Amino acid sequence: MKFTCNTKELNTACNNVIRAVSSKVTIPTIEGILIECSNNTLSLTGYDFEFGINTVLNVDSQENGSIVINAKILCDIIRKLPDEEVTIETSGASVSIVSGAAQYNITGIDAEEYPELPSVNGGQVLELNQDMLHSMILQTMFSVADTESSKPVYTGLKFDIRKNEITLIGVDGYRLAIRKEDVNYSGDEITFIVPKKTIRELVKLMNAESESSIRISIGRRHIVFDVENYSIISRLLDGEFIDWHTAVPKTISTTVLVNTNDAINCIDRALPVIENNQKNPIRCLFDNDEMRVSTVSSLGRVINYTHANTSGDRVEIGFNSKFMLDALNAADTDEIRIELAGPVSPVKVMPLEGDRFLFLVLPMRLKNEN
Repeated sequence: MKFTCNTKELNTACNNVIRAVSSKVTIPTIEGILIECSNNTLSLTGYDFEFGINTVLNVDSQENGSIVINAKILCDIIRKLPDEEVTIETSGASVSIVSGAAQYNITGIDAEEYPELPSVNGGQVLELNQDMLHSMILQTMFSVADTESSKPVYTGLKFDIRKNEITLIGVDGYRLAIRKEDVNYSGDEITFIVPKKTIRELVKLMNAESESSIRISIGRRHIVFDVENYSIISRLLDGEFIDWHTAVPKTISTTVLVNTNDAINCIDRALPVIENNQKNPIRCLFDNDEMRVSTVSSLGRVINYTHANTSGDRVEIGFNSKFMLDALNAADTDEIRIELAGPVSPVKVMPLEGDRFLFLVLPMRLKNEN
């Protein structure tokens, strides 16, 4: 194998692909990047048996071939090359990397030893606007569980696709995020759960301002996202996910309309005296066109308030400040609607009109401050 390509382009590709290379499995092949050169194109692949990234570059190829190179060594070398172009040549397991005055000789691994990536041929195919999907992910990812302590299936983001509508759902046992959008889809109903790690890497490769589409191929156990010139392949999570339709309270006794930034700032001012979010909840009182926030700890006490258009019953309720701020920060509207059904029921954070997004936060039990 022998090819010449732009050093900067190869460096960018390597830095993206290495994120799919295993740092836990001590198998030399899995610690490497598979390089395949054919007809002036170069394919780079990283894969750890659960998650993979592949990309293709245009190169000047003199000889086709393939090899696996340790990902860390390859990325370190490419990042430090002095010239705009680099030539990589193999002879058996020996790899030569030349750029300007820099010359490296390292040892690779036979490409035949690299695991075959799963196939999703014959599965459902869907195309979504990149900007829309990026927005939906950012508004639901905060509610996806980071650990499997509650339920392994909650460490993934659920996609629910049915006629002309897509819904993304994230849940971690303490809060729930639901984001809906209209799409041009008339096929069968599809539901699947994508691991949080995969979604994080997808977001890094997405262009939030792009009008181009992301192609999604959904199989029984795996999924492929094609974005720009990258392909991300991932296993899907399996398990019983929360029935989010029944989790949302149907009865409401108090409705609060408030400026989003005002609500964020009102809670944010309480943070300096909070020692522990689990032990020091914020106390929110909604009454008389006012949102009043207070908390007390060994560090001190704070009381703050902001104007809010309140209708219905007076309610005082406790929250984990981080959970509530995450929900408020995820709202992309200037004003929000907060709906409550009493001090022990989950609170709903929504846009003023409709339910394009809906964030549910469980309350915390309040102690008598006196």
